[in-house]
Amino acid sequence: MCGLAGILNLKYQKNDNINNNLRLMNKIQAHRGPDGEAIWIHSNSHIGFAHRRLSIIDLQTGTQPMTDKHENTICYNGEIYNYIELKEELKNYNFYTSSDTEVILAAYQKWGKDCVNHLRGMFSFAIWDEKKSLLFCARDRFGIKPFYYTVVNNVFYFASEVKTLLPFLSNAEIDLDALKDYLVFQLCLDNKTLFKNVNELSPSCYLTVKNGTIENKQYWEVYYNLDFDHTDKYFQEKLKYLIEDSVKMHLRSDVPVGAYVSGGIDSGIMSSLAATFQNTGFKAFTGKFDYGPLYDESSYAKALAEMKNMNLFEINITSQDFLDSIKKIIYHLDYPVAGPGSFPQFHVSKLASKHLKVVLGGQGGDEIFGGYVRYLVAYFEQCVKGAIEGTLNNGNFIVTYESIIPNLVALNNYKPLLKNFWREGLFNGLDERYYRLINRASDFENEINWDVLGNYSPFETFHQIFNNKNVGNQSYLDKMTHFDFKTLLPALLQVEDRMSMAHGLESRVPFLDHPLVEFAATMPSNVKFKNGTLKRILVSSMKETLPKIIVDRKNKMGFPVPLNEWFNGELYSFIYDIFNSQKAKERPFFNSNIILNSLSKDNKFSRKMWGLLSLELWMQEFIDK
Repeated sequence: MCGLAGILNLKYQKNDNINNNLRLMNKIQAHRGPDGEAIWIHSNSHIGFAHRRLSIIDLQTGTQPMTDKHENTICYNGEIYNYIELKEELKNYNFYTSSDTEVILAAYQKWGKDCVNHLRGMFSFAIWDEKKSLLFCARDRFGIKPFYYTVVNNVFYFASEVKTLLPFLSNAEIDLDALKDYLVFQLCLDNKTLFKNVNELSPSCYLTVKNGTIENKQYWEVYYNLDFDHTDKYFQEKLKYLIEDSVKMHLRSDVPVGAYVSGGIDSGIMSSLAATFQNTGFKAFTGKFDYGPLYDESSYAKALAEMKNMNLFEINITSQDFLDSIKKIIYHLDYPVAGPGSFPQFHVSKLASKHLKVVLGGQGGDEIFGGYVRYLVAYFEQCVKGAIEGTLNNGNFIVTYESIIPNLVALNNYKPLLKNFWREGLFNGLDERYYRLINRASDFENEINWDVLGNYSPFETFHQIFNNKNVGNQSYLDKMTHFDFKTLLPALLQVEDRMSMAHGLESRVPFLDHPLVEFAATMPSNVKFKNGTLKRILVSSMKETLPKIIVDRKNKMGFPVPLNEWFNGELYSFIYDIFNSQKAKERPFFNSNIILNSLSKDNKFSRKMWGLLSLELWMQEFIDK
């Protein structure tokens, strides 16, 4: 886990400032690699790489940027978990180190651009191919590791974090289309960022630069080719094998590995298996809010730790912690994305970084196996629709309303969402209904001046992703989970990366192993979601790894934060000062007075105020300055 950056003059002309600029980029990303830094500059000074290192594998000889005997130079961030197997496959290559970095160079030498299809892990990297005068950049299949780029005055700049690129822009401007995406989804679609003229390389894509031409290509896709020929037992057994295999691979490290434990299914499975395979002394980390049972899931984490004999470290997170850290969190995020989970994750990561350098997390389980309660909301409506229209028993794709009823207790805390969802448009097309279910702009009344944001329609981009041909039209669950897999998951991984790397901590996510993801995509909905049980196949396959109290729980909330209680209580003056400032009042798309007046009207789990506050603090940090 590291920080990478680079500069390429698109006309291959000498850049007199390249050394100072690369050093500046390394300085901005210093938190990503506290164990070392290095710079490589081509003899013609038209291209150079900067690297910050967090040493995890090959602590002594894995220094970057690294150049091989073929004059290929790499700058790389991530971990290739199958590097040992690849090294054996590439044994004709004369290796000088034991690092996974050199394995990527060897793979590129043998397979060229297709090397990415041989890599199993998380990565973003840039390779300068001297013989071809070609820059080859790639990002892992899921977007675990970041890669951002911009072009200014015929110079191509790239880095692990957007803030590293900002010194080279003439000014920092808001991308209004991305802002519209953010207000609707609390994330950006279609490789946009909130910064105008700054893009991210999309997951499962590579980029080439040659003779001034920049080209992007997708190298991997997940296809939902449903398998109706195998039994439930087959899916359970193979899924268990793939999960265990992934955890074993993700434990490869030359330094100790621990885990986050939230009290839920996903992190519970990962940490439980890791503790079993590591055998003794396994360290786990959790956080809680001392604000009543809705915000304290530590009892579940403690039950797992006791079952697996883990050393559990716990932090109690307070409103004062919010005041002390929220501006740092927004800075490290680069731009606001997803929900308030970044706040507690920042503090749990800080706790973990005091004890080790690598942790496992459960990110991806909800998107792969159907874990979000909104899937239950959508399917409940689908059941009612099928019963009314007489199509309830058509095909293998609809859960019956009789079987789903016992699981509706999970919706108890989602009554405001249900009220809004069924207010209008009941029984419309699948895409329209799911869009309405995830559209956070519906929470806004007059807080946003939509007229100044242009004509771009986030629904059109949503529609293309939701109805992508790799999913097909058979399964509503697959369409919903696929959209979240392509959009929400990369946003959550942005949070995962930034909050851990803010403290020089590597976070690994074993659910995001492509053999596991590809297999899960073959499971029909009535396997994943039988009787409306969220993540049914995952739980039934892995329940022996978890205490009964976690397996049986129905009220998992996803690390809820008591923000709206704080905003109406001890943090009210902070919120008032933010939105009552002159800058906030001058925002063309905000109505700060209405924002403040709506504070007391938000339900306890509404994300509206979090989304607006994050946006305002981001503008103060990056746009106003």
